[in-house]
Amino acid sequence: MVEAASPRIFVALVLVASAAIVGAALLSQYVGGLQPCELCLYQRWPYYAAIVATVVALLSGGERAMRAVIVLCALLFAASTVLAFYHVGVEQHWFAGPSACTGSVTGATSIEALKAQLLARQPVSCDTPSWRLFGVSLAGWNVLASLLLTAACASAVIRGGRR
Repeated sequence: MVEAASPRIFVALVLVASAAIVGAALLSQYVGGLQPCELCLYQRWPYYAAIVATVVALLSGGERAMRAVIVLCALLFAASTVLAFYHVGVEQHWFAGPSACTGSVTGATSIEALKAQLLARQPVSCDTPSWRLFGVSLAGWNVLASLLLTAACASAVIRGGRR
């Protein structure tokens, strides 16, 4: 693996992978017209954090910073895996989703309260995938990507600790 040669190269690869995943999400939104739900937007945050952390580590140049960022990225991608799995569970109706994107409008005591509830609702439902590839939603693909990145970072941490 590349990490054995240099933690710097591994961190650069994590940066490229994170940027590619976020780039694909943004392209699907702004070019492809797929509007993200609340959970889709939350799933981007670990990648944003990984991008910032890897850029800072690459600019700092120290091997210690590289190793710390690899550990941080392992944790970020593990959290991303959990969040993406939760979203898949919401899509499959295994779990209840956030009320902003799956909850029904109830409890309004006046027309004004009903109007406020309707205006506050997320326009895209979290429990209905807007697009699938080979029967797998974008959240499902994110589970896979996050798992792979978690495993790669964890492997790099373990191998780095053996030196």
